[in-house]
Amino acid sequence: MSLIDKTELKYKDYTWTTYSNDNPKISGKPDSTLLNRKEGYEILYFINKISEIHNFKLKSSAIKIENIIRNEVPTNLHSQENIKVWIETNWRKSKY
Repeated sequence: MSLIDKTELKYKDYTWTTYSNDNPKISGKPDSTLLNRKEGYEILYFINKISEIHNFKLKSSAIKIENIIRNEVPTNLHSQENIKVWIETNWRKSKY
């Protein structure tokens, strides 16, 4: 079950392209697939997947992930896995 849904995202400037359910951008586990930081379905999947992996139960944790992606993850990181690792490494240092 998802921790947050589309209406609960903090930022409202995402595009919402339709993907098939088995598309690696919105299914499976974070991997070498590139994460489009402006694509709502990709961000929503990614936030919920990280929340699931770390057993986060609070919506505030999901919003923290969104804020970190938007404002702190270096722009030269593009793959889901690299962004996931960066978030995990820098979670406690985040200003959010």
